[in-house]
Amino acid sequence: MADQAAGSAHHPEIDWDAAAQSPEFQELVRRRRSFVVPVLAFVFVWYFGFIALAGYAPDFMGERLIDGFTVGYLLALSQFVMTWFLGWLYLRQSDRVFDPLAKRAAERALESSKTQAPS
Repeated sequence: MADQAAGSAHHPEIDWDAAAQSPEFQELVRRRRSFVVPVLAFVFVWYFGFIALAGYAPDFMGERLIDGFTVGYLLALSQFVMTWFLGWLYLRQSDRVFDPLAKRAAERALESSKTQAPS
């Protein structure tokens, strides 16, 4: 396995700059960015909001919900749930959108390299 080429060395015949400019690859980049950027913004707000509440609203975070279970504990545990949920959401989006686009972009790059290869 260690002697197998990876990355651009795996297909040296492909013009990687042209592949990056292909409409299929550009669509993949656009769709992935349009998913990742809003999710990342949400994660930052969720996480740093929790940190800010812990620092600036200790009375609110200490509110008891059930017995010794507080709002702070609920929000802390929700960080784990949110991480798993967003991971699942990304995998779902990847299977349905990103992977098919990546496959089309790769096929286009291979086709383009075959048509440009000298005979």
